[in-house]
Amino acid sequence: MKLMEHEAKAVFAENGIPVPKGVVVRSLDDLAGALADLPGEFVLKAQVDVGGRGKAGGIRMADRATGVAIATELFAKDIRGCPVREILAEERLLITHEYYASISVDRSTKGALILFADEGGVDIEALARDRPGAVRRAALPPVISRIPSFMERDLVGAAPKEIGQVLQKLYQVFLRKDAMLAEINPLVTTASGVFAADAKLVIDDNALKRQGITLNRELSPREREAEKHGFSYVELDGSIGVIGNGAGLTMATLDLIGFYGGKAANFLDVGGGADQERVKYAVTLVAGVPGVKVIIVNLLGGITRCDDVARGIIEAGVVQPVIVRLAGTNEAEGRALLAAKGYRMLDSMEEAVDAAVEATR
Repeated sequence: MKLMEHEAKAVFAENGIPVPKGVVVRSLDDLAGALADLPGEFVLKAQVDVGGRGKAGGIRMADRATGVAIATELFAKDIRGCPVREILAEERLLITHEYYASISVDRSTKGALILFADEGGVDIEALARDRPGAVRRAALPPVISRIPSFMERDLVGAAPKEIGQVLQKLYQVFLRKDAMLAEINPLVTTASGVFAADAKLVIDDNALKRQGITLNRELSPREREAEKHGFSYVELDGSIGVIGNGAGLTMATLDLIGFYGGKAANFLDVGGGADQERVKYAVTLVAGVPGVKVIIVNLLGGITRCDDVARGIIEAGVVQPVIVRLAGTNEAEGRALLAAKGYRMLDSMEEAVDAAVEATR
């Protein structure tokens, strides 16, 4: 889950990373009350969970005379589909230099990947693409609790030594917060010192409970419902609903749908040992995905009983056609139950997927 900028900055500040003085406002009344505590010139930053908000007009310079009017404009904005409900009003920094620093999970090494560049700001992606040598890199295994001094020196180069201290603290945030990404862009120097002018922190969804976060804001209502039932679920943008048991089988089903020219509407893994109620919930959930024209249920019965799966499908009673491939425990009983109710059951997943794709045409 991605934290808002002001939430990430609060975490950074708790861990000793300097951040600009600021206040979160959720209404014009909040801003009017905060003006007394803000310097004469400040920045108003829309708190939205999308990239490129600066280029989209979500970051505006203001002062006491213009602050309320500019905040009014921001609250009326819709930035790349996200309405502005919070604004971070923050002191304006007189920046002398901008740097870039980030720490992310490197899935290839299962460790931390640290990136640092002497140039930061909105065009860091172009810098990395056009001048890859300008971005210095270092990899750390997760058992290392601190960036080694030699590695810190190589990363920071000729930047002020305070930058190295911030990088060490950013790494501590990365570890303590179970982060997938901890980023400062830009990390700036001023006459008053070093500051994280922006902040990004993405926490592993699997660690939210350990981090004391009870609600994953990034989940849609349907994804939240799937989580409540313990399903592994991802929403996609196709018209074929997919239910499988086991991540590998479900992914193979999605791959076959693409191979046959179709598009999956979702990924749903009901897990092992799915009983009648669990299957019913899964089918009902997928049937409610907008645009789903047909549902494919592809399950292997080991500890999962095919007759229970069949009863769950029948009890769900959804309007879309449900094409089924079952194999394993009580397969004959499951086939008989589905056949009696007019459901289509095929012998192989290739046949089932082909039939599902054809049903959408």
